[in-house]
Amino acid sequence: MDEILKAIAEKAAAALPGLEARFAFGELTLACEAAKIIETLTFLRDDADCQFIWFIDIAGADYPRRDKRFDVVYHLMSPRKNVRVRVKCATDEDTPVPTAIPVFPAADWYEREIYDLFGVLFDGHPDLRRILTDYGFEGHPLRKDFPMTGFVEVRYDEEEKRVRYEPVKLTQEFRQFDFLSPWEGPPLPGDEKAGG
Repeated sequence: MDEILKAIAEKAAAALPGLEARFAFGELTLACEAAKIIETLTFLRDDADCQFIWFIDIAGADYPRRDKRFDVVYHLMSPRKNVRVRVKCATDEDTPVPTAIPVFPAADWYEREIYDLFGVLFDGHPDLRRILTDYGFEGHPLRKDFPMTGFVEVRYDEEEKRVRYEPVKLTQEFRQFDFLSPWEGPPLPGDEKAGG
């Protein structure tokens, strides 16, 4: 199987300038520019030596310290060769990635999910709108800088007989916690007995 993946990596790198191939844990990862993702996916699908005709999924990853903070990761399988490949491209908050729907129509809802949860834009997508979060949801919950508590909480009000959206109210200073000195904080009840 490693020989098959090595041959695929060599052929893809020769056919697609700028493509990087990496092997880790017996798996092949191909990295390309976001603008070349359609060309790369089409080659992997149509080439007789590749035949990656099964579209498994698309995933997102957030690396906030990078200029291009998001990775969009495509997983494909070649049932004829019995191998999988991972194709990655990087983008930022403002630069859209071309939609993969013309190559793999099943990419439709996966791209909507990545848009909803990470805020990655897909150029040419026919219906790019939220799919997992509620109407009017603000932010993108899988970004690393999204607060763990969110911005609003939802509850059912028994008196009004309706769902209410209210800003999150924390009884502690959770969001302004001083991460540089976690052992020093406000005095707690009973601290006065410890002396000082």
